[in-house]
Amino acid sequence: MSTANSTTHQVHVIDHETSKLGMWIFIFTEILLFAGLFIVYAVYRYINADAFFTAGKELDTTFGAVNTVILLVSSMTIAMSITAIQKNNKKLSIWLMVVTVILALAFLVNKYFEWSVKFEHGIYPGSAHLASLPQGEILFFGLYFSMTGLHALHVIAGMIFIMVVLSKTIKNKVRFDRYSILENAGLYWHLVDVIWIFLFPLFYLIV
Repeated sequence: MSTANSTTHQVHVIDHETSKLGMWIFIFTEILLFAGLFIVYAVYRYINADAFFTAGKELDTTFGAVNTVILLVSSMTIAMSITAIQKNNKKLSIWLMVVTVILALAFLVNKYFEWSVKFEHGIYPGSAHLASLPQGEILFFGLYFSMTGLHALHVIAGMIFIMVVLSKTIKNKVRFDRYSILENAGLYWHLVDVIWIFLFPLFYLIV
């Protein structure tokens, strides 16, 4: 019986390590994707420094700052959720995941209102007003919408991932001795947070 338990434990350890390795490889590919976009941004900003500075003033720093705080807090709650499940506190872990999803939704709602303001002012891809702006400002807003939009898609994917893990936790498929999928959700969510930490100063704090 002890041999069977030992074998089962070894299988769980292998599954855990394989799952985590797979997530790290995925995260690496995501980093490469955004790194390429950051390089494009850096090149265009160098060429159009004044235009980027002018266009950056059109963004509301408050929206960006609020979303930064939201994501930082959500990273804390998902990390606390992992700690809770490790300590076999299933109820707390579930509630912390729920809070993380709510914060993610708050981020998206805040981003919706921010984009709505831009649309009201005629600043959106394909608009006549945007087309009338200098080329450098067009490039800035093109990068702004594409990069923050891509990030928002990652936020949505992260929400779905966490909700799947939440469902598994409720069904006791994720527990104190088997929680690698929750750790992976946490890793992915931290990636979403880190990407925004770079996006915020690049677009909202141009000096």
